[in-house]
Amino acid sequence: MCLAVPGEVVAKLPENMAQVRFGETEITISLAFVEDVQCGDYVLAHSGFAITVLDRDEAAAQLALWREYDEVMRAEQATATPA
Repeated sequence: MCLAVPGEVVAKLPENMAQVRFGETEITISLAFVEDVQCGDYVLAHSGFAITVLDRDEAAAQLALWREYDEVMRAEQATATPA
């Protein structure tokens, strides 16, 4: 299974690269597959590449789903019985 994660572009870098914020983490990814990305835009990233630009509403919806997933996983871990 492959996952693509939404992140906010916080800085454009030379050679078609960008610093992107994913929650509290920032990493450098390639913008080679997307056009017209600006600081403040949200991108969907997979394996170190931005694969699409998201509008703010779609980014907000996807980020809400990731937060919900995180909450469910934390709740399951808190109630899990060690094997």
